[in-house]
Amino acid sequence: MKKRYQFLLTVALIISDFTIYAQTNPERQWSQYRGYMSSGVLDKAHLPEVWDVKTGNNIIWHLEMPGLGMSSPVIWEDKLFITTAISDKDKEGLKEGIYGDIGSVNDNSEHEWKVFCINKTTGEVIWEKLAYLGIPEQKRHPKSSHANCSIATDGNFVVAFFGSEGLYCYDMEGNLQWKKDFGVLRSVFFRVESAEWEFASSPIIYENKVIIQCDVMENSFVAAFEVKTGKEIWKQDRDEYPGWCTPNVYESNGRKIVAVNGFKHRGGYDLETGEEVWRMSGGGDIQIPTPIIGDGFVYFNSAHGPQSPILAVSNEATGDITLADGATSNNFIKWSTPRGGSYMQTMILYKDLLYNLNWNGQLDCFDAKTGEEIYHEKLGRASSFTASPVIADDHLFAVNDEGKVYTILCGKEFKVIAENELNAICMVTPAISDGIVFFRTQEGIVAVGEK
Repeated sequence: MKKRYQFLLTVALIISDFTIYAQTNPERQWSQYRGYMSSGVLDKAHLPEVWDVKTGNNIIWHLEMPGLGMSSPVIWEDKLFITTAISDKDKEGLKEGIYGDIGSVNDNSEHEWKVFCINKTTGEVIWEKLAYLGIPEQKRHPKSSHANCSIATDGNFVVAFFGSEGLYCYDMEGNLQWKKDFGVLRSVFFRVESAEWEFASSPIIYENKVIIQCDVMENSFVAAFEVKTGKEIWKQDRDEYPGWCTPNVYESNGRKIVAVNGFKHRGGYDLETGEEVWRMSGGGDIQIPTPIIGDGFVYFNSAHGPQSPILAVSNEATGDITLADGATSNNFIKWSTPRGGSYMQTMILYKDLLYNLNWNGQLDCFDAKTGEEIYHEKLGRASSFTASPVIADDHLFAVNDEGKVYTILCGKEFKVIAENELNAICMVTPAISDGIVFFRTQEGIVAVGEK
């Protein structure tokens, strides 16, 4: 008991120092899906290479969570935020693995949509809030839940999006500030409308604005709201198939632009006015991955149907930049590859290398500036991957649906340096904070750090 107390005290002192540092360094916060600017990267994190859930080796805490949620943990200072949807049948029909089932889970039970705030050091629940109570407006895919969207926070406000069940904003103590109802957002397979897969585009907060992308069967749009009041700043209609993409923001010559993935309408919108800056069509016709920002480019990937491209779009793009038939580049697309983009996973950019993980465990590494393929390797034999990878200190972490976490050394040589088991289904992208990596499994949250 004394050793555990000393350990927790040491961690608390580290967190205290980190909190002071982070107040002027928001890039150290994991403030939305995939962390700061959705990069998926946090260096100087000092994470362990090996751990053991069964023995407790390097397991700081393990918290069981009620309900079912596919949202990633989000962290600001010492607070971890996560969502879930709770019912008597919340885990029925959940199915991991590689399969082509487009059907929906039949669950008409009453659900509680909740937001949890958890102490990231101890795993203790600080507060929980009921956002909505009712029967889901949409059914979900077997690899989905009714709480797929990750939280977004700026250290003052916490924003949770539950699709058809609404958008909610709390302060850091859990007091509701405002909420919005957008009606039924039909997140379905566009070719078979009865295949309902539930909403999954996470909100982001940038310069006091909440930005959401809603690509659904009818009335698709992208919009920005004041984070403090919920007042609409702008809203732009989109002609787009249903998608599950989270937006991002980049800068071009002093102008801030919202980047959105898509099939009919991939593009950029002025952050202040919502004016369309550029657009293009083409790619996978079920768009899921988030755009990645860096090195003067916005990187996109998608996969479904006959196309699965990866594209490097200049941050100076304007107008319609759609590629001509057979072309792989133009004035604003530096390079692209017509095949190889992933269906589910968001890519990751690190030290001029672009990593792309596919749902069959295929890991590709590209030169981010030229598009040259560095390697093309496989993780596992028959493993399926739903979660996107993350990186800390030259270590890439990729977790498969069965809960095996592969640690790969970053660089031009493919090298797996560790394999660790979570002993639980895991289809959620991990989150990283100083000294801890958090995995959300079907049962709850596992916090891994040096002990």
